[in-house]
Amino acid sequence: MTTMNAAVNERYGPPESLVVKRVPVPVPRSDELLIRVRATTVNRTDRGFLRGEPFLTRFFSGLVRPKYPCLGCEFAGEIAAIGASVTRFAVGDAVIGFNDSRFGGHADYMVLNEKDAIARKPKNLPFEQAAALTEGAHYALCDIRAAGIAAGQRWLVNGGTGAIGSAAVQLCKHFGAHVTAVCGTAHLETVHGLGADVVIDYTKEDFTLRPDRFDVVFDAVGKRTFRECRRILTEHGIYISTELGPNAENPFLALTAPFRSGQKVLFPIPTITAEDVRFLAELAERGELRPLIDRTYPLERIAEAYRYVETGQKIGNVIIIP
Repeated sequence: MTTMNAAVNERYGPPESLVVKRVPVPVPRSDELLIRVRATTVNRTDRGFLRGEPFLTRFFSGLVRPKYPCLGCEFAGEIAAIGASVTRFAVGDAVIGFNDSRFGGHADYMVLNEKDAIARKPKNLPFEQAAALTEGAHYALCDIRAAGIAAGQRWLVNGGTGAIGSAAVQLCKHFGAHVTAVCGTAHLETVHGLGADVVIDYTKEDFTLRPDRFDVVFDAVGKRTFRECRRILTEHGIYISTELGPNAENPFLALTAPFRSGQKVLFPIPTITAEDVRFLAELAERGELRPLIDRTYPLERIAEAYRYVETGQKIGNVIIIP
């Protein structure tokens, strides 16, 4: 039996619950791809499923123990084998993708259906950078679309250096918005480089006290509430957060939004398709989307990578090389 290295968590828990060990290489079914993983990431999605938090995630990942013990929802790699009925890809194709229902990227090989959220890798990006194209960007893209972004709108992105926030800055610019981004002192130039028109240093200024008004406030780090942000929204402005908010208020406020006039809260359920991945890959090939990379770890040090992600201090993405 052919085996591979994989980071496995057989119970919910902290990063120390992960064990890198030899497991069988998965065998693709007729409509599946066997992907040799060249790079993957550790991100907020993986972290939540590792700990089974919030508890709601366990309805998808397994109530008592993980249904899929090898995490890694985001990846870049090469197709090593294909099932007999596969028509969209060929052996040797370089691909990227996202899958938070089966995971499997924290290993040498993973198996996915050819119709999953997979696309060919941008030729201008190495595997290490291409692996970080989908997780943060698909959350950002989902929220941006839900808000009905249009050219000329004024957007504020809080958390411009995170995986979601850095993608949001670039995607908003692609759609023609004027973007104000918020980050720390050390990263002002980095966020300017992503295309932000205005960058605010949160260590020196509270952006909620500015005289400006925005069509959308996108809190990509979930640090400020709707109540705090209302004063800088236009009359019909929209607030979006990537977090539930105090007492899980954001989903509730979003549910009541259709019954209220004026300012609104949106809390869209994130989705991703193969078409979305192709769209992100095309933007990357045109130089309009560049994932930020913070640190790179070998698979053997994946628990250390999780611990760093849990500090909440990462800039962009944390890469794992199997």
